[in-house]
Amino acid sequence: MADKLFSDGLQTRKQGKILFVGGIDTDIGKTVATGWLAAKLMRQGFSVITQKIVQTGCTGISDDILVHRRLQNLPLLPEDTDGTTCPYLFGYPCSPHLAARMAGARIDPAVINRATARLAERYDYVLLEGAGGLAVPLDDTLTTLDFIRAQAYPAVLVTSGRLGSINHTLLSLSACRQQGITVEMLIYNRFPPTDPLIEQETAEYLQRYLRQHFPQTAFEYMDGQKP
Repeated sequence: MADKLFSDGLQTRKQGKILFVGGIDTDIGKTVATGWLAAKLMRQGFSVITQKIVQTGCTGISDDILVHRRLQNLPLLPEDTDGTTCPYLFGYPCSPHLAARMAGARIDPAVINRATARLAERYDYVLLEGAGGLAVPLDDTLTTLDFIRAQAYPAVLVTSGRLGSINHTLLSLSACRQQGITVEMLIYNRFPPTDPLIEQETAEYLQRYLRQHFPQTAFEYMDGQKP
């Protein structure tokens, strides 16, 4: 990985860089990729915190935040225990808009944004993980794509070598381009292993595609392991 991971440095920034970590689908490895990327940035000397916009299917502390901290080799942080790193937590394992409705709640982007802004005042990088794929609804009208576009966050997109990933990746890249969202990095998750031939061709195809259509987007392999 290059010394300079992303398009703008920190020298002239008054607050930390916020990166949205999204995936081409659910269960694609976003959570591991978020913690993996945070750990890489930490090894380069940056202070890094992760955040989850909304977590469903658990109570107490966000399961994904727990994975992030384990991969960063960190204990839970005060920002984790006070809810800053996961402003919305719902028990039913379903889409955020339905989980919120079942809990009699509504996901307010302003609440997430205030939490992110507080974190960006304290850390060099804030890695903000989404829930599911990019078009997941947060309420009856707002999708994750709408949220990213409104905040003008650059994105890190997570893909893999499983069958169907080329289609899902190209659709996700196209959606980001249409919404004016910069994709700074494509992380290629190689865990769990899939068909070696499909995995290799998918990786090579996506790299060729990026060179032709998204030349500013970095490509990174992640040889992850189950946390």
